[in-house]
Amino acid sequence: MTYAGRHGRAENGDSGAVHHRDELIEAAQAWIDDDPDHETRVELGELVARAKAGEESALPDLVDRFAGMLEFGTAGLRGALGAGPNRMNRSVVIRAAAGLTAYLKERDAEPFVVIGYDARRNSDVFARDTAAVVVGAGGRAAVLPHTLPTPVLAFAIRHLGADAGVMVTASHNPPQDNGYKVYLGDGSQIVPPADSGIAGHIAHVRAVAEVPMADDGWETLDDEVLDAYVDATAAIVAADSPRDLRTVHTALHGVGSETLLRVFEKAGFPAPIPVPSQQQPDAAFPTVSFPNPEEPGAIDAALELAREVEPDLVLANDPDADRCAVAVLDGGDWRMLRGDEVGALLGAHLLRRGVPEDAVFANSIVSSRLLAAMAAKAGIQHEETLTGFKWIARVPGLRYGYEEALGYCVDPATVRDKDGVSACLLVAEMAAGLKADGRTLTDVLDDLAVEHGLHATDAFSVRVADLSLIGTVMARLRENPPTEVAGTAVERADDLAEGSEALPPTDGLRYHLADGSRVIVRPSGTEPKLKVYLEVVEPLAGPEALAAARETATARLAAIRESMQALTTV
Repeated sequence: MTYAGRHGRAENGDSGAVHHRDELIEAAQAWIDDDPDHETRVELGELVARAKAGEESALPDLVDRFAGMLEFGTAGLRGALGAGPNRMNRSVVIRAAAGLTAYLKERDAEPFVVIGYDARRNSDVFARDTAAVVVGAGGRAAVLPHTLPTPVLAFAIRHLGADAGVMVTASHNPPQDNGYKVYLGDGSQIVPPADSGIAGHIAHVRAVAEVPMADDGWETLDDEVLDAYVDATAAIVAADSPRDLRTVHTALHGVGSETLLRVFEKAGFPAPIPVPSQQQPDAAFPTVSFPNPEEPGAIDAALELAREVEPDLVLANDPDADRCAVAVLDGGDWRMLRGDEVGALLGAHLLRRGVPEDAVFANSIVSSRLLAAMAAKAGIQHEETLTGFKWIARVPGLRYGYEEALGYCVDPATVRDKDGVSACLLVAEMAAGLKADGRTLTDVLDDLAVEHGLHATDAFSVRVADLSLIGTVMARLRENPPTEVAGTAVERADDLAEGSEALPPTDGLRYHLADGSRVIVRPSGTEPKLKVYLEVVEPLAGPEALAAARETATARLAAIRESMQALTTV
């Protein structure tokens, strides 16, 4: 039952709304009675008591918590921790685990599920609950030995021959969130129709108390899986490539530091210098307002350390280490490279090392078109996919894939997902080789601009407290599509919800401008925000035109951004 929007009349004393309030309180009490967790039972019980007492803020809070079950989709589950069906908690996780196991049992009577978890609050609890549900249903469950990066879990699925994998993580979301990411036996994240199939089984769970849960019987793995991941990841760099490179690394209070240090050591690179205040896992993320390397200020501590110790490169992972950020010395100070810049650099490095003729490069539709130009020049196939590695990783023959949100798959034979640890290592190999030749990563970016045109990108987000506002903006753009953006005509507008031969339907709009610029608008799949992606291309006559082209591209991007901000105002 959904209660969203009903509480307004209750505050005015409407008798019908009082009925809805009583109905809501009754549903909350039923949830409490079925909740296996003492902490969330108390939390919700106190909220119910406040609602009964007429406290003004209590009823809207209850409405939000019971606005529906936290939706299970291709990103699995992700949401704020707390009591109620629209929150991340043990009741919701147990239901999800039961649904996943029932889905797997349609294919194998004794499914094998490997489970990993990060250092966020209750991640270990949710991992154990998942194992208990799998074993209680007659399956086999194996839990990773301790908090580890998401790529280790993705690796473990194929390494152990599991039927599925679960990673308990909210990745780069705020501290109050947690999440539940599901992979199938091929090592890639779920896509339709698996998501709806699992969701259907979740919906059939009437009560948590009815879900069989084992008290024991699952395996706790030792470090063999981690050792195998470290060995495989370290082997992606050439044995004879230069290793002289001094790096600073931040784990952003996540679980990536220890694994990354082991991989660098195994590969023969000097140990990165960690940012001490952010090296150890901390679910409160005390030194950052938002633990996402893309967010302003997130890697400030790493850049400050770089100014002190003067490394060659700064590397950063998000809290579950499936994303990689890179900062370089440019114009006398450190700046973080855009995701598209790193994506192009890694593609250039792999092309330089040599790839098979049947290799395929891929990136998401919201990423730069530069990689496609590079692949065409090299004579290899390029594919464009929907946003998310659940799509990129499934491209047949994939050798390299990336998305602009700092996600890179540089070794799909090892991890069929984005992997911030292996991406950091490959960037280090590239930078060390360039250093040996007296060059830098920015020199390569210049080379790519001269060869393929300057591809300049930007993006911004419109954050909302009310998710319905995103739908309002998207509907407005569909009903009244812009005919020009920043004074430039819109040559073609694609409604991505209609799908195409190349792409399945997704909620998004793409505008092709007359000057070759491109704009994409889409709702985020993991956060309450609308995302807008911009790209302009400036052709160059030669290296001497670079400075002027950058200036022109910056001005064009700024104008398009201003225009799109006005069009997407909530």
